Amino acid sequence: MHFQWYPGHMTKAKRMMQENIKLIDLVIELVDARIPISSRNPDIDELGKHKARLIVLNKADLAQDKYNDAWMEYFQEKGYAVVKINAKKGSGMKSIQGVIAQACKEKIERDRKRGILNRPVRAMVVGIPNVGKSTFINSLAGKACTKTGNKPGVTKGKQWIRLNKNVELLDTPGILWPKFEDQSVGLKLAFIGSIKDEILQTEELVCRLIAFLKEYYRGILAEKYEVTESEDDYECLKAIARCRHCLLQGDVLDTEKAARLMLDDFRNGRLGKITLEFPQESY
Repeated sequence: MHFQWYPGHMTKAKRMMQENIKLIDLVIELVDARIPISSRNPDIDELGKHKARLIVLNKADLAQDKYNDAWMEYFQEKGYAVVKINAKKGSGMKSIQGVIAQACKEKIERDRKRGILNRPVRAMVVGIPNVGKSTFINSLAGKACTKTGNKPGVTKGKQWIRLNKNVELLDTPGILWPKFEDQSVGLKLAFIGSIKDEILQTEELVCRLIAFLKEYYRGILAEKYEVTESEDDYECLKAIARCRHCLLQGDVLDTEKAARLMLDDFRNGRLGKITLEFPQESY
């Protein structure tokens, strides 16, 4: 299965970000805590060089706690400010303002020495599609400032949001990059929903997810769907279809429907806390 999704608005969005970066003090990059490396657009490091940087591990509630902590240490060692949050439920959000101030301490001090007082920190919020940028901004602002959705591509244009007298945010559309050099990155992005499901082969995708869970999270499938994990991946999918009563006319198993249901279970945490990539692989 080959993964690629780069609609036209992403080219426009990247150009807009390049034009606005000169106005920015801080780049806040949201990543998905389940895949902190694969959910980072490699273009962001070039775009944000010479700017203060904050990595936000969003959806941390869906990933294993021990790996969230390990990923925080990984990024801190590389010089980033880091926080872990669940923007949807608000956990971890209270620490953001303090972290922004700390990350921009040098800029604030430079302004003070020049006699520039009370100029707000301007932060650009960036990230790939469906990583939760709009939910993050709305949670931080305490009100609905931006559209949200559980599908990639909801935000199409830029939008300035004044949080308070100290911080202004520039919301940007989620952008991927034109070509995945490593197709395993595309696979993980497809798992979490950052590539449109409509262009994916769902049964094949879920068979790959089943293979991963059998290797790294043995027992989860057996407990959730009463399947025999020693069976091959497609047989496991058929067993999941039987467990979830996914049937077509004539009692034929509807493996396509079962695949969609399992993908939804994974994405919404109903299979438990699952991390898809591990810090030791990235050193």
